[in-house]
Amino acid sequence: MINLARKYWHIVTALLMVLIAGASLWPADMLPKVPGTDKSHHFIAYALLMLPTALYKTKHRLIIAFGFLLFSGAIELIQPFVNRYGEWLDLLANGLGLLCGFVLAWLLNLVFGKTFPNNSK
Repeated sequence: MINLARKYWHIVTALLMVLIAGASLWPADMLPKVPGTDKSHHFIAYALLMLPTALYKTKHRLIIAFGFLLFSGAIELIQPFVNRYGEWLDLLANGLGLLCGFVLAWLLNLVFGKTFPNNSK
């Protein structure tokens, strides 16, 4: 599974961005009930978003992470226009999720480094 995420990191990332944008901009009254809190959902979503990019180890991963944070901020600014609430704490949870996804990928690459060649392109 990790090898697939690394091989198709750009496709997985694009799909995750579409899912996150869709879920974030869907009207609140139509969202399904899921376990956890709003902040935990933000944290998990953005950790998952960062994971494939950081696993692939592209040399631009920090710039991409900043782009993800800007994407997150744009969604928070758009949310009031689609019957949702934009919150700065959501942006913080998203940023912490990105950091966690980066660290998790670093640990996975450290543990499975012999399996995963460096892709510094």
